[in-house]
Amino acid sequence: MNLQITIGILDETSESENRVALVPEDAKKLISRKMEVLVESGAGMKAGFTDSDYASAGCGTTDDRHGIVSRSDLVLMLGRPDESDLPYFKPNSILVGQIYPLRYGSLHQKLAERKLRVYSLELLPRTTRAQSMDVLSSQSAVAGYRAAIIGAYHSPRLMPMLTTAAGTVKPANVLVIGAGVAGLMAIATAKRLGASVTAYDVRRAAGDDVRSLGAKFLEVGINAEGAGGYARELTEEEKRKEKEMLEAAIASADLLITAAGVPGKKAPMVLSAAAVSKMRPGSVIVDIMADSGGNCEISQQGKIIDYNGVKIIGSVNPQSEAPINASQMYSRNMSSFLSVLIDKDSNIVGPDKDDLLAACMICNEGRVTFPPPAKVEGEKK
Repeated sequence: MNLQITIGILDETSESENRVALVPEDAKKLISRKMEVLVESGAGMKAGFTDSDYASAGCGTTDDRHGIVSRSDLVLMLGRPDESDLPYFKPNSILVGQIYPLRYGSLHQKLAERKLRVYSLELLPRTTRAQSMDVLSSQSAVAGYRAAIIGAYHSPRLMPMLTTAAGTVKPANVLVIGAGVAGLMAIATAKRLGASVTAYDVRRAAGDDVRSLGAKFLEVGINAEGAGGYARELTEEEKRKEKEMLEAAIASADLLITAAGVPGKKAPMVLSAAAVSKMRPGSVIVDIMADSGGNCEISQQGKIIDYNGVKIIGSVNPQSEAPINASQMYSRNMSSFLSVLIDKDSNIVGPDKDDLLAACMICNEGRVTFPPPAKVEGEKK
């Protein structure tokens, strides 16, 4: 008979975080498979899920955070545990979240020292099999939606064209830089609001996606598509060319949304102070990437800055501003990942048994395993 797996759900410690890693509906499914789910009191409250909702699903709830950590075989999070949690993790227990080892290198070393097996979901490969687990895509979609709404709220202009007895109001010009999942959702949302939308991305293939949403695509003549469909970093010459071609579009934008990122790395600076100075007073910039370095030279994380009449919003964790749906989407991603991590007989699957697990594991058995060793040419899988 298999031993029961205990799963812990913690309240996220970041001040900007309102989401929860697992919603009651998905917790109930795990419990139906004879697993125990322990939830820290209040963990889902900001996302609209009360302790009684979790209790009704069959979860245990307690305000003893460290007690949950010490009892759990598997801890699920959106982000990273607090350092005060680390001494309470059981050796050989499992942590699943978004750890971002390239940004927080010292943390995953400490997690390894605790002999934890840690999976960082943002490292999952972009494959058909991993689509249902893709937390970057699901949460970026929410971030892009929120960016368009935030920009429209702060703009002194109306988004749609209006024909009235007082005359015709032209639609706002919206420019989106970065046409990944977040950028495409920002484009779609701005179009629904009635704006005239133009977009730019260093990946030439993104043009088809942009045009399919009814927006214009800036042709700059650069193709910087990297591994897995993500953008790669630009060369210095490409950066210069990009800067020159974007200046005219930037100057005419009423709302500019920047969503250009390279996974695991500092966000590229695509909007200089000089470019911002050429924008009209009353224009608005929403920098989705502010919490990873920012796409705009002037933006500051969590602040709204007035720069010669241009409002620059350093958005932090915009996906957390729609926490109900964002939590539901993340929870489904997590549930899909757990369907790989835990087999039908409720046994934990080892990282050597599945390529997806190996791809996003950052430490195991006291060793840091990220980045994985380079594959030698001709080596068998």
